Amino acid sequence: MRLQVALDVVDLGSALGLARRVAEFVDILELGTPLVKAAGMGAVSAVKAAHPDKVVFVDLKTADAGELEAGLAFEAGADVVTVMGVADDDTVRGAVAAGRKYGKEVVADMIAVTEGRVARMREVAKLGVSFVEIHAGLDEQARPGYSIDRLLADGREAGVAFSIAGGVKAATIGAVRDAGASVAVVGGGIYNAPDPAAAAKELKKLAA
Repeated sequence: MRLQVALDVVDLGSALGLARRVAEFVDILELGTPLVKAAGMGAVSAVKAAHPDKVVFVDLKTADAGELEAGLAFEAGADVVTVMGVADDDTVRGAVAAGRKYGKEVVADMIAVTEGRVARMREVAKLGVSFVEIHAGLDEQARPGYSIDRLLADGREAGVAFSIAGGVKAATIGAVRDAGASVAVVGGGIYNAPDPAAAAKELKKLAA
């Protein structure tokens, strides 16, 4: 299972600093949506230039104009972009078309898909995305009683390639691996740690 770090910061300097500290121990560097909105596509090019050997994942959360938005990110150096799982099928198809044009990957982010999530995961897989990200956002995670177990159950049931984002940390990453996830996405479990590099190193070991 690959390890993805979410660079959930809002300025490029902080993103590059965090990436520099943890890159040795992760497989995928994710530019979070706030970073892309704050710093623009130049941030994608900067992270890719600094870490050409890493997969650069750009969390666009595209909801419309899939081919256009994905193409902008791919031209800037992205290896993977996200399209919203709740988006229109043609938006998903457009992003996938851009991925094929550039030889890159598109992931369907299932954030905000609460009803019929397993069925929608299967639908977007048929539309050609590389995998789906079963994602509980920060607001959902902050609600009382939130558990990663629902995400894992949906991943096991869907029968498609998936990643997990939302509450992945040292205590849960083993369960993410055992559920069959291709990628574990870690944000706060790395960037909020006293030593992000040490946290990433430990998580990488637990993901193996």
